[in-house]
Amino acid sequence: MSHTLRTTLLFAGVAGLIVLTGLLQSWNSALVILNMGLVSAVMALGVNLQWGFAGLFNVGVMGFVALGGLAAVLVSVEPVGEAWSAGGLRLLAGLVLGAASVVAAVLAWQRMVPGRLRALAVVVILLLGFVIYRAVFDPAVEAVEAVNSSTSGFLGGLGLPILLSWPVGGLLAAGAAWVIGKTALGLRSDYLAIATLGIAEIVVAALKNEDWLARGVKNVIGLPRPVPYEVDLQQSDIFISRAEGFGLDPVTASGLWVKVNYGILFAVVLVIVFVLAQLALNSPWGRMMRAIRDNETAARAMGKDVTRRHLQIFVLGSAVCGLAGAMMTTLDGQLTPASYQPLRFTFLVWVMVIVGGSGSNLGAVLGGFLIWFLWVQVEPMGQLLMSAIAAPLADGSALKAHLLASSAHIRLLTMGLVLLLVLRFSPRGLIPER
Repeated sequence: MSHTLRTTLLFAGVAGLIVLTGLLQSWNSALVILNMGLVSAVMALGVNLQWGFAGLFNVGVMGFVALGGLAAVLVSVEPVGEAWSAGGLRLLAGLVLGAASVVAAVLAWQRMVPGRLRALAVVVILLLGFVIYRAVFDPAVEAVEAVNSSTSGFLGGLGLPILLSWPVGGLLAAGAAWVIGKTALGLRSDYLAIATLGIAEIVVAALKNEDWLARGVKNVIGLPRPVPYEVDLQQSDIFISRAEGFGLDPVTASGLWVKVNYGILFAVVLVIVFVLAQLALNSPWGRMMRAIRDNETAARAMGKDVTRRHLQIFVLGSAVCGLAGAMMTTLDGQLTPASYQPLRFTFLVWVMVIVGGSGSNLGAVLGGFLIWFLWVQVEPMGQLLMSAIAAPLADGSALKAHLLASSAHIRLLTMGLVLLLVLRFSPRGLIPER
């Protein structure tokens, strides 16, 4: 079977599964799966840039996705005037002082003569900077979080269209990746994985605990939409007449139309990211990255700056993950830091890349759709399966109770089984790198 025919059949199969969901369950469910599949495909492309192109083992995907979600809040939410008056400027001044103390310590380390005096100067600068930073920052945070703490208690954002948060999310994640990469990319692959995972947990912990930034675990809800609201559509005579022309009631039609609009926006972003990734893959730069991935020693011998190239691809891949994070928060309409779990945003995305085909952009897209479909659909299917298996058993049976309780773990079992089967029968993925 040719590569083109195999790819076409695989994508047709995934499309058929989504259509089948619409026919057997509801088109609303099918569109929900499609939209999150589009977002997952963008995430998978970001990880594939890092792992498939350069062999960087980044398990901090969750942190960059969370930064993208934060960007949606910082860009689109209206500023909270009372919070800014209570301590907004003082809070920013504290952050500037903290950053300045770090910069001063770095400059002292770089410009002073090595020795005890340099070490002592750096310690004094950091300690003094920390004390001043906390003295300015802490009272400002308390003042900001005390303003209507049940409904706001944070500074808000810029009040701009939420679509602008998508590129901003990419830039925010890219900036964080640059800082992380400058310190962590010199580590061996296993240590790099530990470092990125730890940093991702730090990012999520900051989102959960810094209420002044994005309300922490209280969540930011009611984010603006780039598409119409269902209520507005249901009050439009033109929309109602068109919905009735298709034999749909306005409530159902409005929900479907909103999801279709999200799907169009996400599909445009996916196509742009995919085309750029393909151009990069087939360029001299892409061939150089794959050469570095396959043999760093040989690449260094040919005069390539491996660390610099690793930093480039790490920043680019993280930016794509941040873009996907902003898209997902826009789709949800809220930022919920507690939902950023490594199981969903790291393990699942890595399964998408491995199953689809590491180093293959088409494979990453296919894996994004397929694995997300299984993630959503396997749990209800598992419950039906366990119910059917346990039906002949007597009520009150310990075995029956155990089987019914085990249905919640079908998702993880399926992900592991799919991964094992693909690695056994197609080790390079469903659409392997050419």
